[in-house]
Amino acid sequence: VQLQASGGGLVPPGGSLTLSCAASGFTLADYAIGWFRQAPGKEREGVSCISPDDAHTYYTDSVRGRFTIWRDIHKNTAYLQMNNLKPEDSAVYYCVADKDPAGLVIGTMTGVYNYDSWGQGTLVTVSS
Repeated sequence: VQLQASGGGLVPPGGSLTLSCAASGFTLADYAIGWFRQAPGKEREGVSCISPDDAHTYYTDSVRGRFTIWRDIHKNTAYLQMNNLKPEDSAVYYCVADKDPAGLVIGTMTGVYNYDSWGQGTLVTVSS
């Protein structure tokens, strides 16, 4: 299972970014997908996740209504659309894939999630 997160950058408050999570070596459609983030000096927190059939999504309270998670099975890629970005959204964002949707939901809600391949993530900086 290999995932590559990309799309981060520097945006002003109120701006938008779309993060991508490209999968290689496996079919993303078979997995629940999650996004986590970690700001300097802070614990990692779950941001959002989506079920394998895309029927169910979860967003942490601080991003609900501003972020949207989805996947393109033809591109084998998941996305996180982030609108109305705030300085407190600044963090390194990581994507994960899990065949256990319930476990991923719990991990996203609690921020406690054991994962072997966090990767480098992609840095989002919201600043004027």
